[in-house]
Amino acid sequence: MRVELASEFRYRKPLLDPDGLAVIISQSGETADSLAALRECKEKGIRTLAIVNVVGSSIAREADHVFYTLAGPEISVATTKAYSTQLIASYVLALQMALVRGKISEEQCESYIKELKTLPGKIGRIIEDKERLQWFASKQANAKDIFFIGRGIDYAISLEGSLKMKEISYIHSEAYAAGELKHGTISLIEDGTLVIGVLTQPELYEKTVSNMVECRSRGAYLMGLTTFGNYNIEDTADLRFISRKQIRILQLLWQ
Repeated sequence: MRVELASEFRYRKPLLDPDGLAVIISQSGETADSLAALRECKEKGIRTLAIVNVVGSSIAREADHVFYTLAGPEISVATTKAYSTQLIASYVLALQMALVRGKISEEQCESYIKELKTLPGKIGRIIEDKERLQWFASKQANAKDIFFIGRGIDYAISLEGSLKMKEISYIHSEAYAAGELKHGTISLIEDGTLVIGVLTQPELYEKTVSNMVECRSRGAYLMGLTTFGNYNIEDTADLRFISRKQIRILQLLWQ
């Protein structure tokens, strides 16, 4: 399995497995690059599955199979609920494949689905803390640069967080795999630069904390996003947001 950028896919002249499956993810179902990648796969005889939001869109019509996210119209300038439902759809697809291949049991699958259903409540509890978030945002409103760092799935969500920051605030933001900071990137961090560290994986927690400490040594203002119980982040970060419960399904599926 590999992940490809639709805009680059057809120009790489990829070697495709005729027994493989291409999954095309699109909110609108009309993105030109994604549609071209879909057609490239079909021309080569590859089965296709579309994960899309808009019913009856071009990608939905042309794909062999369709998984509708049914998030409804995306009113936000930056795609929000559509992105979240795309993640959920991908996890559900991964669960079903794991079940069919015998990698997980029916009981495990049911427990993961049960965990997914708790997400709305967890998101709601984070939103309840909006006064604190608004206070912090007002302090950083004039920031020139913001960096997101994380490892594994934390790096993946850092990429999305950085994108949202750019799209909504028009503040320059970049996301980096925390372990790669030392390769030149850390030289861009100066006094007062906001660095947001995402730390949700126990096995990578200490490594990411170490990277945050490196940033602090260069004068960075640190914000930590972590899970319930990791109170020692208070010794490192200037501001901490600790979720009430750890969403274990994300980590288990990553493994």
